[in-house]
This record gives sequence, C-alpha cells and structure tokens, in this order.
Amino acid sequence: MELAVTAPNNSPAEKPAAERLREAVRAVESGERSADSFFARPKPPPRPRPAAPQGPAPGAAREQPAAPVSVPEGLPALLAAGGAPGSLAGRVAAALGEGAERELREDPWRLLAVEGVRPEQADGFARALLGADSAPEDERRTRALTGWLLERAALTGHTALPTDTVAERLAAHGVPDPEAAVRDAVEAGTVLAFQDREDRPAAGRGGDDEEEPRVRVLLGLDRCALAEESLADGLSRLRGTFGGPGDADWAAAAGAAPSPSAGELLRAVSDAALVAHTGGEAARAEPAALVAGALELGLRVCAASHVPAGRRRLAALLPDDAAGASVTVAGLLSGVEGPERDAEGLLPLDLLVVLDAGQLTAESAASLVESLPDGARLVLSGDPLLLGPAGPGRVLADVLAAGCPHVRSRTPDPGPVGELVSGIGVGELEQVAAPGNEVVIVPVRDPGEAVHRAVQLVADSIPRAFGLATGEVQVITPAHGGPAGTRALNTALKERLNPGPGRFDGFDPGDRVAHSPAPGRTRLATVVEADPAGLWLEDQDGRFQVPRQRLAETLRHGWAITAHQAAGSHWPAAVVVVPGDAAGVVDRAWVYTAFGRGAAHLSVVQGAGPALAAAVAGPPPVQPTTRLRALLREQAPQAPAE
Repeated sequence: MELAVTAPNNSPAEKPAAERLREAVRAVESGERSADSFFARPKPPPRPRPAAPQGPAPGAAREQPAAPVSVPEGLPALLAAGGAPGSLAGRVAAALGEGAERELREDPWRLLAVEGVRPEQADGFARALLGADSAPEDERRTRALTGWLLERAALTGHTALPTDTVAERLAAHGVPDPEAAVRDAVEAGTVLAFQDREDRPAAGRGGDDEEEPRVRVLLGLDRCALAEESLADGLSRLRGTFGGPGDADWAAAAGAAPSPSAGELLRAVSDAALVAHTGGEAARAEPAALVAGALELGLRVCAASHVPAGRRRLAALLPDDAAGASVTVAGLLSGVEGPERDAEGLLPLDLLVVLDAGQLTAESAASLVESLPDGARLVLSGDPLLLGPAGPGRVLADVLAAGCPHVRSRTPDPGPVGELVSGIGVGELEQVAAPGNEVVIVPVRDPGEAVHRAVQLVADSIPRAFGLATGEVQVITPAHGGPAGTRALNTALKERLNPGPGRFDGFDPGDRVAHSPAPGRTRLATVVEADPAGLWLEDQDGRFQVPRQRLAETLRHGWAITAHQAAGSHWPAAVVVVPGDAAGVVDRAWVYTAFGRGAAHLSVVQGAGPALAAAVAGPPPVQPTTRLRALLREQAPQAPAE
C-alpha cells in the first residue's frame, strides 16, 4: 500500500512531509481535490477460502484446551532488564511469536502489541533498554503508538479513524510532530489510508456543490480493512448468485407461520439473498419459525447465536428434530458445531440465520460469509439498540443503513420489564406498573450500600420472592473496577454465597466464573476441580478446562459481570447496579442492554439519581467509524439514468 502525496503546482516539492500531509488532507476535506489524486492504494488481495477445519467432530460441545505457548529462552531475562515482570513472558510470546526476543531487542516499543500493555509502560521498557537513545519522536515509537491507538479504537467498534483524530491522540502521548508520524506510519505500512465520502454536505459551500458529500481521509488497520472489504465482496457474491425462490413453496410456509411477523420474514427470505430482521427477545421466535419452515421445505439450514445461552434459547423454540440446527457463531466457525465443511472449506448450507447479529464483528461476519457457498441465503437478526460488539465493526447497523431488505418485528417483549425496556429504546425512563414486583427500584446513597443491597437481593430477597436459585440471578454493573464494579461485587458475593480461601489460583469449587477466551465472548460456568494443567469448569453444555497459564487473563468470578459481557444472554432475574459515579459511563444503549437481561424480574440498585434518566433521554450513542456502509453502497446497483 502506498500513500502518494503530490505537491500542488505553486508549492515546492521539497516541503516538509508534515506540511505536505496537512495540505493534502485540507485539499481533500475542502473538496478542492479528489482523494484519488493523493492516495494510490491497491486493493488488498482476496482472502483465501477457509480450509475445512481439522479438529473435533461437528456437534461436540466440549471446548478444547489451548496449546501452551513456547517462551523463547532469553525472553524472561530481557523483560527483567527492561523492568517488565517475568509473568508477561507468555503473553509476549503469544503476541510476537518465536522471534519475540529478537523483535523486542530491535524495537522495544513492540511491547505495545501485547494486550494490556499501555504506552507509558512501553516507554519505560524502551528507556531501560535504550537509555539516551529513547526519544518521543523515534519512528519505532510513533509507529507502535499509531497501531496501538487503532487497536484500542477497534475494541469500541471503529474500523478506521480520521487522520486528524489519530494526530490529536498521538500529540496527547507526547509525539512532537504527529502529522509527520501519521505519514510515516502510512508509508511504513503500519496503517492503511482510505478516502471516505460523508453523508452530510460540506459546510459553507454554496450552489449545487452543497449536495456534494464531504470527503475525508481515514486510517485503518490492515485486518479491519481486509475484513470489511471481504465481507462486502462476499455479500455481493451472495446477491449475484442468488437464484430466487426456486421450487420451494415459500408462500405456503409463510401462510403456516405462527405470527404475521414470522410470515413476513419467510416471504422476505424467499425473494432475497440477504435479509435483516430486527426485534427484541420475544422476536427470537420469528427466526425460529423461519428455521423450522425452511427445514420443512427441504433446505439445509443453520442458525448461529452469539453465546451458548442464545443457542439454547433458540433450540428450545425449535421442534425436537430441528434443535440440532442451533449453534454458536464461534462453534460454527471452528467446526466444533454445525455441519462438516466440504472439500473447499465451505459450509453445505442453503440458509444461514445469525441471531444476535448486532454482536458480529467485521472479522467474524466476513468469516461466516466466506464460508457460505454461492446461492446461499443469509439472514442477520438482532436488536440494533443493544450495545455493539467488543471488536471492530457494526455489521448489523451498516447493513441496515445500506438498505437491504428489512423485516421489523411487531412482537413486543412481554410484561413490565418489556414495557420498561421498550420505553428506554425511545429515550424514556418511565415508571411501569409492576403488580407482581417484576420491576423494583432500590435507591442507595453510596457504593458500599450498593454492594450490600445487591448481595442481599441475590442471596435472599429475589430467591425467596420468586422461587429462584441464586444461579438464576445475574448481577450487572458498568465496569470491572471501582467500589461497585465487578471485582468489588464478586468479592462480596463470594463471601456470602461460596466462601473459601481461593486455593485454585484464587478460585474454589462451586465458584461462579466468567470465562472470556476472546474479546466479546463470555461463558458463565462453575468451578468443579483443578489439576496440574489447569482449572475444570462446568456449564449446561458440559465440562471444559482453562489452562493454568491462561487463568489470569481469561477467568474472573462471574456472579457480577458487565453489560457488554451480558449482551446476548438472559436470566430469569437480573440485578443492575448503577453507582453514583456511573453518570459519565452509562448511556441509552447501556441501560437498554442491562435492563433487558432479566426475563421475569429486574431490580435496579440506583445510586445515580437523575443522571440515569438523563442518560436514557440523551441522544443515542454516536456510531463508530466504519467503512462497510460505504462499500455496500458502492456495490449497490445504480438506477438507470432518465
């Protein structure tokens, strides 16, 4: 990938790189010049078709332990010389591979590629190794920081960022010439540059030009760019190879659907290769009806949910002989669940339905689409008001914005909890009638009282009032840290529900835990036992082991989790803790997600006062910067000129 910045005729070509980059960006943003005249970016090579997975037989539920990481012999000593803890060696080796020691000696700031390492820590490591040769403007540092900034942005959904945003963030980390650093990162291939035409017109321009979209320059990571372009190409391929309704009697299947919305979904899927379906938890019955109807028509069908709990909920809605069609996205992609791939690595499916599609990252969505054969249908079903995935992309939102066929469910979530959450979705936090105490607000004055009341609700009040086990009640809070975060709540809940010394690396048999092997994937389970290799956990799908070397980074106690971890799951009852310091953390999407996790009962431990209603009434969260929407619009068929 090349970034070619050409000097205007009235400017000497020997201007400093930073000044030429500023001129290029100003010219593109003002509309004076086309971004194409500055940027020459060859299209990334097509992603290879996925190979047929080698591993567990389809349908297996057991999660296999990860292979131990080999740590280079001299790596612990090198980390110690730089003042880094030796316990970091495994994570460094996993991030940088067999050449980790050599890479760090040549470029100490490569430490930023390790998850959890912050710039100030990498700077300290570099100073310890390089001494006086460590400088804020070192191109190794600025390139690593640029990549780190985009990786951090990817965790919140961004697949790209405007150049000025990246430059501002580099300046905040002490980079003396951030514009030059941006240019260097592009030329070195650390990041890619793109042009983006915004939907809104450029301000301050008159005449017909007011209708022209503004153009800006974006920077993105190679993996995000490749995923979005591959996804857009894959969706185009499915539309281009779609053969129409075929011989199947879709009209009869739609007529037999259990609800009008389910019938509408069946009719839409009969006529299109890509269909979006949106609705709340009750609307899950509609894709279930689609799966059952398509199976009756003789189609090869699979329905993939975000988490195992979602897979089980869908399976419960299907006929007994169709429950095997319900899988998880991760299980389908890994080959642990679903049908075996063919010799070309493709899934033998006529229809793939993805539930909780709002949790898809660009990378997971691209992998799914690449796995579908020509002519297959794809349905993306989810609730666009929920929190998005912990990763790059907002696939469902971008597909909806691009104008694909869309079926909106008319099936509301039932009861007082459903009524409350529906109001939150439109920006209203109203008191609802709850004659059976389905919704209870518990005011608290400080975080200590919030923790005390949450423990009381889980251990006593809710089980006694509703006949539930403590394992059927889930606590949800905004963050891991803080006096009312998951750590504090889990410490108090363990002391009350399963006291013990934590003899297995801080855990005891009977502890409820949250296993997160990757960002955006959380599996709740119970500790069973330990052996020299690691910790054995158990949930409704069976036993699985977490290797000892991965315990610290992937396992937490799980009586209390964050709303992001809870997305895609439901429990009979939920206790949502909103501490007083949450005012700047929670927004409408957070409240909508957290409050909707309890199927029959919701208790809100409310310490934020009026700030909670203000968060709900405020504008919806700003969508992350992505490129998929523009890519899909570019591929849309153009209307003939009149």
